[in-house]
Amino acid sequence: MKGKFVVIEGIDGAGTEEQSTRLFEYLKSQGIFVERLTYPDYSKVIGRMIHEWLHSKEELPANTLFLVYTADMVKDIEKIKSWINEGKFVIADRYFTTTLAYQTAQGFPLEKALKFAELFEIPKPDMAIYLKVSPDVTVERKYKEKEELDRNEANKEFLEKVSKVYDDLVKNQVFTSWFVVDAEKSIEEVFDQIKKILRV
Repeated sequence: MKGKFVVIEGIDGAGTEEQSTRLFEYLKSQGIFVERLTYPDYSKVIGRMIHEWLHSKEELPANTLFLVYTADMVKDIEKIKSWINEGKFVIADRYFTTTLAYQTAQGFPLEKALKFAELFEIPKPDMAIYLKVSPDVTVERKYKEKEELDRNEANKEFLEKVSKVYDDLVKNQVFTSWFVVDAEKSIEEVFDQIKKILRV
């Protein structure tokens, strides 16, 4: 039996890490074979490069950022395909869909990004669950979590642009099937919405 591939999406501070972790633990408790991925993958060399850039003042062109962020996922293509073929439920805390939102907001053409995905056979998720929340709320959340924010987390104007791109991706159902969750509700209420979408 073929597995399922679900992405938890949202701008910085939307709660993707919290909700993807909750979903992973919940499915595991139900006896479902489940795997979880997180992007950027800061445990690997490409992810560490991204982390260093996010906390630097160096500017990079949109095409460079697209390639670096996408390379972080390309390294896992075969692993994702294998898990799905094994019938596992794969959860990603962000994915190529994040790159579509963020790098498009930074000026990289969406059409080129989608052609790249086709060329490199980046697996399409069965669905992306978008945790929709206003940039005002996410910036406030992040400042409560930590003293120093990275360049994306602290830039409300940029997050507003990213949020608009996400709205377009959802509206046009780009790359996968999109579902929207009101992520300004409590953690428990958000998780209940996710479970209803997944029917688990």
